[in-house]
Amino acid sequence: MKFPTAFVAFAAAVFAKEIPKDPKRAAELYDSGVMHEMIMAAKAEQLHVESEMGVLNSLAGPDYEELHFAQCKDGKAVPFRDRQDFFFRCKNVNLHHFLSHTDLGSETGLGSSSWGWVSDDGREFAIIAQADGAAFAEITTAGKLRYLGRLPQTTGVAPSRWREIRTYKHYIVVGSEEKGHGIQIFDLKKLLDIDYKKGPKIFDPDTDLTAFWTAELPLGRVHNVLANDATGYAYVVGAQPRNSTCRSGLQFLNLADPSNVKYEGCASEDGYVHDAQCLIYKGPHTKYVGKEICYGYNEDSLTIYDVTDKAWPEIISVTSYEGATYTHQGWVLDTQNQEFLILDDELDEREGRGPGTLGRPVTYIWDIRNLEKPKQTGYYQGPRTTIDHNQYILGNYSYQSNYGAGISVLDISSIPSDPTGRWVKEVAWFDVYPEDDNVGEQGGSIAFVGTWSSYANYPSGFILINTIERGAWVVKIQNPLP
Repeated sequence: MKFPTAFVAFAAAVFAKEIPKDPKRAAELYDSGVMHEMIMAAKAEQLHVESEMGVLNSLAGPDYEELHFAQCKDGKAVPFRDRQDFFFRCKNVNLHHFLSHTDLGSETGLGSSSWGWVSDDGREFAIIAQADGAAFAEITTAGKLRYLGRLPQTTGVAPSRWREIRTYKHYIVVGSEEKGHGIQIFDLKKLLDIDYKKGPKIFDPDTDLTAFWTAELPLGRVHNVLANDATGYAYVVGAQPRNSTCRSGLQFLNLADPSNVKYEGCASEDGYVHDAQCLIYKGPHTKYVGKEICYGYNEDSLTIYDVTDKAWPEIISVTSYEGATYTHQGWVLDTQNQEFLILDDELDEREGRGPGTLGRPVTYIWDIRNLEKPKQTGYYQGPRTTIDHNQYILGNYSYQSNYGAGISVLDISSIPSDPTGRWVKEVAWFDVYPEDDNVGEQGGSIAFVGTWSSYANYPSGFILINTIERGAWVVKIQNPLP
């Protein structure tokens, strides 16, 4: 991709600099929670707009009751032979199956996060977060979603469009923004004996959980959850209110015995954490080798923590970047070498800050070889108008959810040799939101619509995509990636 000359000069001027947080902006917009509440309000308004458009869930029309295999050909995947006007834009990605949230057992018809699990005998399962719980489906060898059942939200708690799920070994950890929801821990091995021919199994959120935890959550709500199998801990972040003891930072849950969750403190020093990745450090900064390091995406900064001692966690560094508007999520390129990471900002395109002024998704590239002085070295900018969201790395590729533009698979293998991002390229793409295809020259809108997240870590190569409005998709790369 070629960037405008002005932006090349801009990049040369600001990259590889250590940029501190802006204390005034941090106090006014982030520490106060104003920016986060603004985003949530904008998403609620967008959902109202979509409701008025009539595009929510399969109830909006027969097109989305169920979709079967469609090959990506000439940039289009056409599910119905007699409906050439109904298609999904694509590049090197075939559609294998789609089921609506209604067909996946949801009464609200709204989706959010997603994750996956592979059993010891190789069966592949999709975990689909919805406003009123989590749906479970097995992905067949043909790439079909076989709906098995669901875990509803906590008893007595209202649905919430914000639900996050991660796996810890063969368990899931489930959190929600809804007050009183707490943390659900559920054993996925319960899925193994379900006979789908007898209908879906609806698990009881009171009696079928391995554990339920809410002790250190003043309002019983969190924004996100994560886990580290290597150390036996789960983490909850973004717990409200921000003026609580932990200030919405990382909270540590010992899951050595998942049925007996033990709270071991929190890292409150940099306040609200939106998302994080926690790893045993194996990188070049020898001082930290063997430590448990958490890379925190903290609204206006990349904040790196040493959480080895849960009673005394320490901040290693807090670094912002040009155009920081809402630091959302990121991932380390290589968990063995741990020299670089990429992160996304959920608001830079919408607010027109930094490289985001072009309205195309910006993936920020960071050199983390010195954990005490991480440096942003460059960025990659996607080809379509959209907002970037969650992204996860497998091998040489980042699987990035780009709201209305769907999933984008980026070849990031060039970053260690050229961390400017100049040679990062998109190698596959599947659009799940055709309503904005004709907006602008490239198609696409800067709106909170379409896909929230995806999961690609299945041995079969299938990719699960969960969408806000309609349901869950299974797609697969058409031709082997380079």
